[in-house]
Amino acid sequence: QVQLVESGGGLVQAGGSLRLSCAASGRTFTDYSMGWFRQAPGKEREFVAGISKSVGVTNYADYADSVKGRFTISRDNAKNTVYLQMNSLKPEDTALYYCAAKRSVFPVQSGYNYWGQGTQVTVSS
Repeated sequence: QVQLVESGGGLVQAGGSLRLSCAASGRTFTDYSMGWFRQAPGKEREFVAGISKSVGVTNYADYADSVKGRFTISRDNAKNTVYLQMNSLKPEDTALYYCAAKRSVFPVQSGYNYWGQGTQVTVSS
């Protein structure tokens, strides 16, 4: 199975930026679609962004409405790594962010069955 390790979390002021990274190992990275989820205290885990494995030359990406235009997901297959660039951060983005993987392509927002341990993002007002 694939192992996932997140990094890049931290404390940032509102309006600032962070880039999360998720390094995958154990299996062929290009066989997996990748996603980012988050869970705030007292709330359920929610989808943030996802990027599929290639279908031909296309990687399908999708975002939660709450982060569209502020967050960007990308993957570097040569480095077996998926990134989440987070700009214009808001206090409500504070959460534990998880990286996830699955072998299927669709739906991009769900169906993930491999998970990392999470990295904490805290946005101060």
